[in-house]
Amino acid sequence: MPEPSAPKQAKVEKPSGATVLAFPEPKGRRRRKKVLLAAGTVLALVAGLLAAAIYSPVLALQTISVTGTHFVAPAQVQAALEPLRGKPLPQISDDDVRGLLGSLVQVKSISVEARPPSTLAVAVHERVPVALVKQGEQYQLVDVDGVQLATTDDPASASLPVIDGGAGAIGQDLFRATAAVLGALPADILAKLSNASAQSVDAVELKLVDGQTIVWGNASEKELKAKVLAALLRAPVDPKNPVRVYDVSVPRHPVTR
Repeated sequence: MPEPSAPKQAKVEKPSGATVLAFPEPKGRRRRKKVLLAAGTVLALVAGLLAAAIYSPVLALQTISVTGTHFVAPAQVQAALEPLRGKPLPQISDDDVRGLLGSLVQVKSISVEARPPSTLAVAVHERVPVALVKQGEQYQLVDVDGVQLATTDDPASASLPVIDGGAGAIGQDLFRATAAVLGALPADILAKLSNASAQSVDAVELKLVDGQTIVWGNASEKELKAKVLAALLRAPVDPKNPVRVYDVSVPRHPVTR
């Protein structure tokens, strides 16, 4: 029986006249090369498109939209962000915006959204005032951290309690304890308070504009105490036995007298 013939081999002539054998490349290897070449081409195109988007003047910032402001004017925010104007939107990060707004103490946090082709939408989350602190002839609006947000000559216009003495007179610890209590109260109760004081961090007291005293105690269980106080203030009052003191220092066993 004749032996099977060997596969034909292509002959390649070298310039010197020598003959070498060249075997055909396997189909699997050729296919992998084509796939890799195609993938590399796609990646190069994507990288090019990304680079074009990041640096394209078409996406340059032209309009800054500001929402959520009350104590700080939108124009102030826009002015602070002016260095970003003309910069492509993909190059602008939240940290860039946050850094430029650091000098505006009223701004607690921000949310940023790029709206192509040329608008940056900035939602401002401001600090919330919880009390007034008297300074000379003016009153400072402060938040729970004691940060001054604005000033007013008329305390009645703010509908906020006055912290007796302020941080400079009563000390930072007592001030923070008092401010933390006020920060737990809803706006409708804050509007009914005339002033707040603290003999110690465990003895915070509030005064209503009608003259009643609220014995709050320390800053623990603030949310529960606020709910209990709100319920007590909504309860019917006997004109013959008016309530002079609301004691929520032990919120699960509140006392009125």
